[in-house]
Amino acid sequence: MTYNFDEIIDRRNTNAVNTDGYRGGILRLEPGETLPWDEDDYVRMWVADMEFAAAPEIVDAIRARVDRRIFGYTGMYDGGYIRALRSWCREMYDWDFKPEELCFTPGIVYALKQLVEDLVPQGGKVLTMTPAYSQFLGACEYSGVELLRSPLRRDGTGRFVIDFADLERRAADPDTKLLLLCNPHNPTGRVWTEEELCEIARIACGHGLWIVSDEIHCDLLRSGLRHTPMGKLLPDYDKLVTCMSASKTFNIAGLLLSAVLIRSEDERKRFKARAKACGMLNPLSLAAHQAAYERGGEWLRQLKAYLDGNFALLGRFLRDELPEAVYTAPEATYLAWVDLRACLPDVKDYSDFFAKKAGVILEGGNAFFVDDAEGYVRLNLAMPRALVEKGLCRMRDAIREHNSFES
Repeated sequence: MTYNFDEIIDRRNTNAVNTDGYRGGILRLEPGETLPWDEDDYVRMWVADMEFAAAPEIVDAIRARVDRRIFGYTGMYDGGYIRALRSWCREMYDWDFKPEELCFTPGIVYALKQLVEDLVPQGGKVLTMTPAYSQFLGACEYSGVELLRSPLRRDGTGRFVIDFADLERRAADPDTKLLLLCNPHNPTGRVWTEEELCEIARIACGHGLWIVSDEIHCDLLRSGLRHTPMGKLLPDYDKLVTCMSASKTFNIAGLLLSAVLIRSEDERKRFKARAKACGMLNPLSLAAHQAAYERGGEWLRQLKAYLDGNFALLGRFLRDELPEAVYTAPEATYLAWVDLRACLPDVKDYSDFFAKKAGVILEGGNAFFVDDAEGYVRLNLAMPRALVEKGLCRMRDAIREHNSFES
């Protein structure tokens, strides 16, 4: 089957965060406050879900489950999902896990909050690399513990790299208890090499840190690249937790299901005993995730090829139209991390600027990415190419108009 990623789907009136949640969220608008653009015409390049239809194999699986007509309390009993996930991990990463390690939450954000709460005592600290996914900070604020930030650096090729000396110095703080690792990294899009992951592991293990590895973007790599789970490199380290889900990969985040692989038997028991969802699962979510792992491989292959084309488009556009922008194509995710400081040196709030001047909703700066993010925007390219082009042209025109007026 050939899948159509050029189809533009109307998401209005579906209670989608993407279409209906930006007014009071990202833009912090007051009730009744108007925007200078028709809200139905905004190009939405912000929240990390896709503008693509879910794979028809997943939709069919949901329909088949709906046709059973009863949606009572649901748990994990027949093992179909577990077999599908383990088979996917073996095929995609040459890695497996023990079935007893598997726990569930409605999403990885839920897991992060509970894990930080479980593993970091009051006065303890959590370490991560910045810029970072905002919920890493949110999980620490939820428990009232400090987040230590180790800034990523750009090397001579424009790739973001880890300052290992700085990371080790912060890991050596006796109050540091946990490393939050984003593998692959959001927002920079780095796929950490085995060498980099081994050095992260050496530092964390050497200081006895818990490692929580958020691997939500692990399948969204550029064509030809391969993800390395931290669990593959640390087969025996008991203080490792791996968080995964089909939600990001297959655009089913609203179905709320994630897999949390906890090595430690003691922590696993504590996690399950304190889990707010009480072990219950959504029957439609279960059917969708199992179908994704069993029958979604070809859809994902074609998706990755389409995304490769969108990233190539962005690279050409910035080179030809906004050469002052600094950009290196990400190795993973469907999110581009672009430095616009030279394009808009006098603008502080890029989200506000592009919403009001370009009709484009996007995220940028430390308000969304914890630290070391000022002057950057994150662009979601998981949308039909015509919408990507529309959004980029609007951004270019707004930048040129602003700079012409300022000069």
